[in-house]
Amino acid sequence: QVQLVESGGGLVQAGGSLRLSCAASGRTSSSYAMGWFRQAPGKEREFVAAISCISGSTRFADSVKGRFTISRDNAKKTVYLQMNSLKPEDTAVYYCATAYTIYANEYDYWGQGTQVTVSS
Repeated sequence: QVQLVESGGGLVQAGGSLRLSCAASGRTSSSYAMGWFRQAPGKEREFVAAISCISGSTRFADSVKGRFTISRDNAKKTVYLQMNSLKPEDTAVYYCATAYTIYANEYDYWGQGTQVTVSS
């Protein structure tokens, strides 16, 4: 079992920044990649970004490229999502999850989510 806990969400004005954290615990040895997803009210969950915990390779959704960065601290088993130039359409619950690779279609473990609200 892997437990994931997100933090760092909140209310921010458009153009502002937030940094989300995802701390992993438990049997993380097979969690080679971690990703961030988001779900806005009335919308399907969508992929945001992913990072390989082995190589550091990253992947981003087109909607966040150039604004969001993803990083990891393997010693702390924590992945970060730095969100800059936030827009109202970035408002959603953000979830982190584990996978085998950054290109995986299936993610194994999920956190409980953290709310991000961007006001216009």
